[in-house]
Amino acid sequence: MTPIAPHITAFLQHRLLVERNASDNTCDSYAYAFKLLFEYASDCRQVAPSALCLEQLDAPLVVAFLNHLETARGNGPSSRNARLAAIKSFMHFMSYRVPSAMEQIRRIVAIPAKRAETRLVKHLTLEEMQSILDAPVPNHRDGIRDRAMLHLCFAGGLRVSELVGLRLDDVKLQPHTSVLVHGKGRKERCLPLWKETTSAIRAWLSVRGPVFAPELFVNARGEAITRSGFEYILRKHAQSAVARCPSLSTKRVSPHVLRHTCALTILQATKDLRKVSLWLGHAHMQTTEMYTRADPSVKLETLESVIAPKLRSGRFKATDQLIASLKPRPVMRREQPQK
Repeated sequence: MTPIAPHITAFLQHRLLVERNASDNTCDSYAYAFKLLFEYASDCRQVAPSALCLEQLDAPLVVAFLNHLETARGNGPSSRNARLAAIKSFMHFMSYRVPSAMEQIRRIVAIPAKRAETRLVKHLTLEEMQSILDAPVPNHRDGIRDRAMLHLCFAGGLRVSELVGLRLDDVKLQPHTSVLVHGKGRKERCLPLWKETTSAIRAWLSVRGPVFAPELFVNARGEAITRSGFEYILRKHAQSAVARCPSLSTKRVSPHVLRHTCALTILQATKDLRKVSLWLGHAHMQTTEMYTRADPSVKLETLESVIAPKLRSGRFKATDQLIASLKPRPVMRREQPQK
């Protein structure tokens, strides 16, 4: 039997960090996937998670775990596939560390990913987005900070991890305002900012105060804003914006919805999918193509450029015997008897 604890430690701390130079978010995501897997396997095998062995993580258990994610935890196909990708990566790592388990590893690697539905991305209209940006009241420190965070998140199309991970030295105010974004997969991109966004950031820097945290946005304790902290801030202001824009009451506003809204705004303004890809920091153009399905203006231009076929004029006539028999019959007047 092969104890799994030392191997998973080597995978997370050496394979991902050193050999693959994976980002912190990737390492955290993989670690959480194995946390869920080991807790499930512990309940099934009736052993402590630290006492689990590689031979106990066979293909039937992994398939049962994936089904457990969807049924008991309510995860969608995308989350299920992400957990499966982490498990497969670990099994590839184990293939040369424990060659004797090659048959078991091949069975797990052969588990297919589940096909997910391709849905249109959720986004906001410009009126809804403006209502959220206007929701923070800039007459106190928190309001000034929240306004700057919302403006920057939308203007840069930032992921929530990119927003809360920004540092003071990532923002350059001279000669032209720009921000250095540390994106997914350790990819960096430099984005210029609107004058309105620059004004909001300058106002925040004037009241930020001398705190020790290097991050750009901090809370009242002088600590960096967390992902859940920004999600709470966004949700609070989205709820308050319903009063001036009632259509927001039917939408679920998340940080990624702001990113999608930025992407569609750029696409409608430039008609250039490549510029959208560069702005969002996508590694592949195929990822950016999902916005063309959600943008009605592109399809409207296509519709206007094509001449529609004419309709043949005419009126419907009922010739079927059944239809004809269902016509109302003429009313027959009864003759009055002669006196």
